[in-house]
Amino acid sequence: MKIAVTGKGGVGKTTVAAFLARAWRELGYRVIAVDADPDANLAGTLGYRGADITPLVGLKALLDRVGGGDGFGGFLKMNPKVDDIPAQFSVAVDGISVLVMGTIDRGRRGCACPEHVLLREVLRHLMLSAGEHVVVDMEAGIEHLGRGTAEAVDEMLVVVEPGWASLQTATRVAKLAGDLGITRVLAVGNKIRSEEDAAFVREGLGDIPLVATLPYDAELERRTRSGGFDRQGAVYKEMMSLARTLAENRAPGSGLQAPAVGPELQLGAAQSPKPKAQSL
Repeated sequence: MKIAVTGKGGVGKTTVAAFLARAWRELGYRVIAVDADPDANLAGTLGYRGADITPLVGLKALLDRVGGGDGFGGFLKMNPKVDDIPAQFSVAVDGISVLVMGTIDRGRRGCACPEHVLLREVLRHLMLSAGEHVVVDMEAGIEHLGRGTAEAVDEMLVVVEPGWASLQTATRVAKLAGDLGITRVLAVGNKIRSEEDAAFVREGLGDIPLVATLPYDAELERRTRSGGFDRQGAVYKEMMSLARTLAENRAPGSGLQAPAVGPELQLGAAQSPKPKAQSL
């Protein structure tokens, strides 16, 4: 199962990506979490407290595989070797392999630069070839969709909050995803305080299915800052339920089998504000 998590900045997409990766890991799956946001916080949200992680675009040896420098006559190798990168350059955080992609310091959209080629090919490899469950925390908004780096995802998960701006972003994401052939665009409502909030989000999403509603939790940021995941909290339980649902509805032929789940992981979905989210 390959999931790309996107949404307007500040809606909580990194938190959702981290909870999804953690839930899949606790369900027994092998998981790769990819931080494709220039403001990289996914590893820290998962609980990593080690030395700064050098992003892939900061590793000259990897960029040399692509070329484009003076020694290559300006030519780029469009299909560089990348299959060894996840194993060699990821950081393990509680059994989850975390890759930090890094920022492309170019202003123009869809730049033809070694950094872009490298990131595109790593993402494609993970989406098309990796046997693990993959969660990609994309940059805020829709930039990665514009670059065409998300064609092979099973689902695009758009995080929204009760506000027009995030709902408009979700609509644009769905349209561009459709242009790339992604037929499964799902939404997670975050920071839901009331039934009114849930109804507002559902109405604003239109045809985009709302598959989870996460209640507003004033203490969530404090707990995640310390790397803690409250397994009795409503957000954790709702994300565990969503993780199961996504895994069980995986794309045919993916080769991923649902593992046996022990009684300690049989968590029910959290009570969400009514109306309830649509099922997949």
